[in-house]
This record gives sequence, C-alpha cells and structure tokens, in this order.
Amino acid sequence: MSSDERLQNPLTDALAEAFLLLRNKEECYRFFEDIATVAEIKSLAQRLEVAKMLQRNETYTTITEVTGASTATISRVKRCLNFGADGYQLILRRLQEQENQKKDSSEGES
Repeated sequence: MSSDERLQNPLTDALAEAFLLLRNKEECYRFFEDIATVAEIKSLAQRLEVAKMLQRNETYTTITEVTGASTATISRVKRCLNFGADGYQLILRRLQEQENQKKDSSEGES
C-alpha cells in the first residue's frame, strides 16, 4: 500500500529527505529536539512501542500499564497496523531483522 497522497507535498517531501540524511541515533536526537516538542517525540515513541506490543498480541490493559497510552491511541495504532499504509509493518519487520542480526552476531562471538 502506498502513503496517503494528502500527506505528500513539497514541505513533507523535504522533511522525509531530511530524515533520510540522519546518520546515527545522536543526529536523530539532535534533529528531533530542534524540530519537535518533547511531548511530540514521546508520543511518537509511545505509538511505536504500542505497535510492537500489539504485534506480540499483548492486551490493551498491559499496553496501557506499560506505555501509558490511552485505549484510543492503542485502537488507532491497531487500525494502522491492520489497515494502514504498512509503515508500522515495514519498520517492525526491519527492527526484528536488526534484532535477529544482533542475536546471531552475539551467538557467533560465544
């Protein structure tokens, strides 16, 4: 599935390109701190954690207890996981692949 065309314009294209130029976690933190409020950044991080937990089939109660997310936020993330543009699915798959690579490399060192 492709992204929502309502989201795409020259300004958001430039923002996406800016994200792609970030080279490491420190650069991300520096850019995030300048471009968004702490609350906005924490909200995005919370949604990603909710998505991870939903993928593991955690209950809404557990997700709320761990993340502090409202049931409305959890429902929205779940809707996006199931019927969205597959952005969560893409990043969750890549995060899992990264975790598997780390696990494989640490087992190889043993």
